[in-house]
Amino acid sequence: MAKRDYYDVLGVARDASQEEIKRAFKHLALKWHPDRNPDNRGEAEARFKEIAEAYEVLGDAEKRQRYDRYGREGLRGTGFQEFASVEDIFGFDLFASIFEELGLGGFGGAGRRRRRGLDIQHEVAISFKEACFGTNKSLDVMRREPCPACGSTGAQAGSAPRACRTCGGYGQVAQRAGFFTVRAVCPECHGRGSVIDRPCPDCAGTGRAPTVVPIDIHIPAGVDNGVRLRVAGEGELSDDGRSRGDLYVVIRVQSHPLFERHGDDVVCRVPITFSQAALGADIEVPTIDGGPTTLRVPPGTQSGEVLTLRGQGVPRLRGRGRGDLHAIVNIVVPKRLNPRQRELLRELAQIEDKHVAPERKSFFDKLKDFFTEE
Repeated sequence: MAKRDYYDVLGVARDASQEEIKRAFKHLALKWHPDRNPDNRGEAEARFKEIAEAYEVLGDAEKRQRYDRYGREGLRGTGFQEFASVEDIFGFDLFASIFEELGLGGFGGAGRRRRRGLDIQHEVAISFKEACFGTNKSLDVMRREPCPACGSTGAQAGSAPRACRTCGGYGQVAQRAGFFTVRAVCPECHGRGSVIDRPCPDCAGTGRAPTVVPIDIHIPAGVDNGVRLRVAGEGELSDDGRSRGDLYVVIRVQSHPLFERHGDDVVCRVPITFSQAALGADIEVPTIDGGPTTLRVPPGTQSGEVLTLRGQGVPRLRGRGRGDLHAIVNIVVPKRLNPRQRELLRELAQIEDKHVAPERKSFFDKLKDFFTEE
């Protein structure tokens, strides 16, 4: 199904101020919060994700500018993501203060807001060919896993966390603001609902220890340098251990000795001779697929001219078909000529009535002339 325009989703004009966009999002977030629509939860969750996605873009000045100029395609490489579930929204820092201001908790009426785990980022280097045609990689990713020394409780062996006295284990405290009562994160337990008096020395009371985890990923055909791939659910664990953040894999593409990439097109520099350029020829050129292909050089081709082979470029990352292969021809002037080649070129120069350097005599020819003069 085609995505709706983000301005239409929030019901604002394209020249709306950032404050107007934020105000519209607040209104819609209150209206479509799933817990406020128990009889129509499916539609509410879909609308809630839609308005959150729209605000993620329009609420960020840089993303909004790129969206205005290029549409959704302009969001590539900005860190933009589509939310896999409504729970992902409450773990996103952009919305945290807004939801706390509105008094919106997590889903399911659990009271305190259920935060997803943190996202993590990992770089991977791939070859030019792997970027073009895709590949599978096994990554060794560093992330915090449940601490084996304390069983992820964060408390030293022989002790256990206790319920927070300030919030009674609720994770939030009620505060009066005029006629309204709003809930804020508990200042003592920071939303956990429990306090650790004797922290585990191995994990410093966090319940998590840095661990290298092998993760298999698929890199799709057509990725380019700097592209971020989202691997859902492979980030850090949440504080309650019930959900994970996401893993973002940043692609670094190694350079190629023959090809330069420009979007979905590739450029290759191809040397040809003067006679091939003047008379035309069918020559073999390399392709990113690995084998050669035939390129027709038309008569009269000039050095630096670009000849294009359609559909011989990089497969499009989010679409069908491939880009093009552009061959830049360079006429190569030989540094050494055999006698026949020199003879033919001098004849050509005479026909064209062009001045060329006189033919040099060999040392023995010069020696023969010397004795003849004597």
